[in-house]
Amino acid sequence: MFKRVKEATYLTAEKAWSYRAILRYFFIQHERMREFLFPEEIYEYLNQYDEFSEYSEEGLHQDLDALVRWGNLIARQELGKSRTVEEFKKKRFRYQCTPYTVEFERMLLELEGIGETFGGSLERTQFERLYQSLSKIADITLSQAPEKREESAQIWEDILTYFRQITQNTSDYIAYINSEEVEEQMQTEAFLVYKDQFTTYLRDFIVGLQGTALQIQDLLQSMTKEKLQTFFSQVVQHKQQVFRLEEIDGKKDPYEDYQQKWLSIKAWFLGNEHGESEYEMLLQRTNESIRRITRVVQRLGERHQHFRSRKKDYLHLANWFSAMDNVEAAHQLSSVAFGVFHTRHFLIDDHSTDDIYTDVWDEQPMEHETKPIVRNYREKSRAGAVISNQQKKEEMKRAHLEQKQRERQLIEQYVKNNQIKVEHLPIVEAHVRKLLLSWVGKAMARKDRTIKTELGKRVHVILSDERITLEAEDGKLEMPKAIFQFIDEEVDV
Repeated sequence: MFKRVKEATYLTAEKAWSYRAILRYFFIQHERMREFLFPEEIYEYLNQYDEFSEYSEEGLHQDLDALVRWGNLIARQELGKSRTVEEFKKKRFRYQCTPYTVEFERMLLELEGIGETFGGSLERTQFERLYQSLSKIADITLSQAPEKREESAQIWEDILTYFRQITQNTSDYIAYINSEEVEEQMQTEAFLVYKDQFTTYLRDFIVGLQGTALQIQDLLQSMTKEKLQTFFSQVVQHKQQVFRLEEIDGKKDPYEDYQQKWLSIKAWFLGNEHGESEYEMLLQRTNESIRRITRVVQRLGERHQHFRSRKKDYLHLANWFSAMDNVEAAHQLSSVAFGVFHTRHFLIDDHSTDDIYTDVWDEQPMEHETKPIVRNYREKSRAGAVISNQQKKEEMKRAHLEQKQRERQLIEQYVKNNQIKVEHLPIVEAHVRKLLLSWVGKAMARKDRTIKTELGKRVHVILSDERITLEAEDGKLEMPKAIFQFIDEEVDV
């Protein structure tokens, strides 16, 4: 590992433009299973480009000799019959690229396709495939048949392939979302169109990962040393059947190599004595990305509100006050526009409901016990029994489901021809008004104006410039003319 890699000299040499073109042609022909090329064929290929218009055959031979010295090409003398006197006087060679050259060119092609940004992705299916391959090890170890050796070797290759894809794709994608380019795009208001899609992608990956990764962790912990030794012995036996002319290095223990790779997979999911697992760090990084997106969206909203002019709003409110006939009506308008002056705020210990749309007057009254501010005061404690609240939980669950069913039936009665037109609605309930407004708000944040509702339906929202009035039980609302189209399936009405 400490030697100089002379095979990479052609990438930074002064004539890299000609060396790279020659070896790229060798790599293309190698992929087509043509191993040996003659200088005449290479020269004919290079003459297709304007950069080689003044390139001579003598210059090609000099470049080929340099590439042979650096170990990129192997020259073999052609011992067949010479066709001309010049070929008889001059040694005629054919050339073959070396494994180093093939891997260099393959890597360069991948880098050219990637560009200057990180690639990668967060794929749940890769974890599922890895789990399926790991689960097969226990079945394979129960049989010692020769035909199982090839299957064991293939399973081991699949495990390494899936694990390599997981580590590379996840690390590259985390680096991508933390890159400076993505950070700059998040600061623009155009990012608001993609925030839901971005957040959903990360959240779905976390949900899928947690289920599969826990199964992988249990499987890795259940693998005994005896099972692994049996499995690796079958893999080694299959590898020894592959015909090779080179001598196998007897000093290198294949079992040790497989064991180290297995420990790497185990440490990635379970951690080791040096720290927590990479799986836990991946979850933390993904959750942090979701929190970062939320903070960015909040800052963008605050910035938008900060630079928004309220001049027209204040003028409209001033004209409204000016049109009042008496001071009592003005007081009522002031209480709605500015709130109650000199209010007292009370701290409550708990909320009776988690519904954010519940009004204050709909909640049940609560009691708050004030503790005396005296020294040496201690609360009286009394031993109590553990009380089962299973029945209360079932009742609350049943009440919640019944409430959701009533809400569903309530909204479905307004659906006509698989759509809801706000202009044709009668006086609706307050809950229906809040639900329709929430659909409009969610649709405005999406580019295609299509959302998935709490009812499990996908709705496309169409807004026009025409203004209409929506009458509800708690008042009238002036809003744009809206049409809600259900696009997944027909709604029973």
